[in-house]
Amino acid sequence: MAHAGTPAATAPTPAAPALKGNAEAGKAAFRKCASCHQVGPSARGGFGPKLTGVIGRKAGATTDYRYSAAMKNSQVVWTEHNLAAFLKAPSDFIPGNNMRFWGIGNAQQVADLLAYLRTQQ
Repeated sequence: MAHAGTPAATAPTPAAPALKGNAEAGKAAFRKCASCHQVGPSARGGFGPKLTGVIGRKAGATTDYRYSAAMKNSQVVWTEHNLAAFLKAPSDFIPGNNMRFWGIGNAQQVADLLAYLRTQQ
């Protein structure tokens, strides 16, 4: 079990084969994220932080969103692996974060979202 501020994804887990994501399907799936998050050149933080350029960014690093202490202190870098684990179970990956979302249990939908986010760098 992860300690507060320590992502559960750092525990050794067997490597699952990577799913090939479809960016168009990910764009459609992003609609459920869009009520809180924005992407694109004019994106800004609102109810959630902007997700443009999220892949490779340190968690809690944008200046236009007020992050929880858990997120700011997590030391997580948003690799695709970390994003996938977070999207599956946000509260398990970074306990105490502000994201009020149960997670996405469908691995293909997560892969599609990641493919879409890769287009938003």
